[in-house]
Amino acid sequence: MKADIHMHTVFSEDSETPVETMVEESIARGMDIICFTDHQDYGLKPGYFQVDPDAYREKMIQVRDAFKDRIRVLIGIEIGMHMDYRDEIKSFLQKYPFDFVLGSVHLVDGVDPYDRALYPGTDDEMYRRYFEQTLECVRHIDGFQALGHLDYVVRYGYDQTAYTYQKYADVIDEILRELVSRGIALEVNTGGYKKGLGYPNPHPDIIRRFRELGGEMITLGADAHVPSYIGYEFDRAETVIKEAGYKEITIFMNKKPVFLEL
Repeated sequence: MKADIHMHTVFSEDSETPVETMVEESIARGMDIICFTDHQDYGLKPGYFQVDPDAYREKMIQVRDAFKDRIRVLIGIEIGMHMDYRDEIKSFLQKYPFDFVLGSVHLVDGVDPYDRALYPGTDDEMYRRYFEQTLECVRHIDGFQALGHLDYVVRYGYDQTAYTYQKYADVIDEILRELVSRGIALEVNTGGYKKGLGYPNPHPDIIRRFRELGGEMITLGADAHVPSYIGYEFDRAETVIKEAGYKEITIFMNKKPVFLEL
């Protein structure tokens, strides 16, 4: 079965695509299962990159039911994790049920690395701070089933070629150990291919290391904000996942893992 469980719609600040359009294109691309994970971020200006949760769930339920004979639609959310908003995140996730919560870090010291010029440090400083802050979030924030695009920050570095897992292995390994000990999946996000990195996020070395440390669950998502990126480079990503020793990917239904053979 083919599944893409990270995608965005008009409910996200950075997408203008209607929900139905994403579903129709997913069907056209042979997807059997999809999960919408629109943004609920914290640490930005009030209301920015945040959904209207009631309208979001109402629409997603409507679409899920309308397409139930053609594709399975799961309802998820991408939480932008931030240590200063642990209580707000906990309250949000307790109030609104989802099939899948993807926990991601989108800020480094309050700066979105997408706006690279706004971060005053070097690439090395920005990458390390991103991993350090991710570790804190993984240790202290609950309620998410997978960690999204672990080395996302590298997409926006000035010199992407200088990045290696080994350079930051001390802190990345601690992140991976936390995921293993808490039973949290690691996402393989094909947005890295789209951004020209030549590999998904995280780097294949990290995916292999997760396996070595006992990580059992890998999720797969294209992080599509437009229909043309649904299932983007999944064949390449699946090869990386298999080479790391995995025979299955994981999806979540009602926050419970379900394994799909690669």
